[in-house]
Amino acid sequence: MQVGIVGKPNVGKSTFFSALTLAPAQIASYPFTTIEANKGVGYVRTKCPHTLKGIPCNPKNSHCENGVRFVPIEILDVAGLVPDAHKGKGLGNKFLDDLRQADALIHIVDASGSTDSEGNVVERGSHDPLQDIEFLEKEVSYWIFNIIGKGFDKIARQAKLAGTKVEHLLHEKLTGLMITEAMVVAGMRNAKLDPDPTHWGEDDLLRFSRELLKVAKPMIIAANKCDIAPPEFVQKLMKTGRYVVPTASDYELTLRRASKAGLIDYSPGASSFTLTSPEKLNEMQKSALKKISDWLSVHGSTGVQECLEKAVFEMLNLIVVYPVEDETKWTDKDGNVLPDAYLMPRGSTTKDLAFKVHTDLGNNFIKAIDAKTHVTLGASHVLNDGDVIKIVART
Repeated sequence: MQVGIVGKPNVGKSTFFSALTLAPAQIASYPFTTIEANKGVGYVRTKCPHTLKGIPCNPKNSHCENGVRFVPIEILDVAGLVPDAHKGKGLGNKFLDDLRQADALIHIVDASGSTDSEGNVVERGSHDPLQDIEFLEKEVSYWIFNIIGKGFDKIARQAKLAGTKVEHLLHEKLTGLMITEAMVVAGMRNAKLDPDPTHWGEDDLLRFSRELLKVAKPMIIAANKCDIAPPEFVQKLMKTGRYVVPTASDYELTLRRASKAGLIDYSPGASSFTLTSPEKLNEMQKSALKKISDWLSVHGSTGVQECLEKAVFEMLNLIVVYPVEDETKWTDKDGNVLPDAYLMPRGSTTKDLAFKVHTDLGNNFIKAIDAKTHVTLGASHVLNDGDVIKIVART
């Protein structure tokens, strides 16, 4: 599972990335600070079933704190894009190739309007952040368009003359982007294309690329710097009809670093924190934390953690499932309680989970057992969020 962070230069992408992952990233208030992609690991939270069992868990592929399971997500921060990047402006859009494996995108927008279209610092409120949403969606669409457009005439002729489904041919071309044939079909349907692909022109392919982007690389907007943004700018972004989360990544990064240093007790996404070592703080640090605390009391959170979780649980519509080998004790063969937490698309079946755990389990699937209810489940049983499942397979 990978989520990519995109946006124009100097909007706080690297700060947002560091706040999610605590991985090092070069941060500065000038354009194109990030050249090479930054990679790190963030986490989404979900209630851990061990609280139902009344015993502690022993996670292996995630971790658990106070009954909350933190499931890992790979985070990728790529270089900034500017308008007409697909024409070579700025650093171009070749950096989007780093996002081929991304399941979803978080678009960091400077909600304060204090950076122009190329990421240069301007007076706060002087740039309309809506323009940034429009141009970036255009640039990512052109990225897909350029991949599809190379050799499309040959694809169209083959589909028409050989009777091969054009969606199958496009899927083969787009496999490297983690795009399924079902996504291609949905993009074609939403783009309302002519049944004959030889009739598709550049406008049709670009429209298809835009619709495919919505399905294959869904995007959530992080209205960043909302701690200094004019309220009307944030409100305008919230009314675009897109997934939008107001964020203050500077605040989140400060809190996570202070927590790691043992200065405060803070859980990512929480609405408050407590000082654990106030004697170690200087007056400037105390003042900064007081400012953040006051802001949290009004807004509820910095929005950074919420943004990732909305992308994973709402936009991608994933659930968390826990496979075990002992349905009575909820353990693996080594006695670890609830060792693994897997993210699965909502609507997945017990057999899908078997294949997720290991191909051999899927190929030799016999049945599954719901460890909570001890009910035997068939291969087509649809999983629910938080299920604890034992897979029974031929040996």
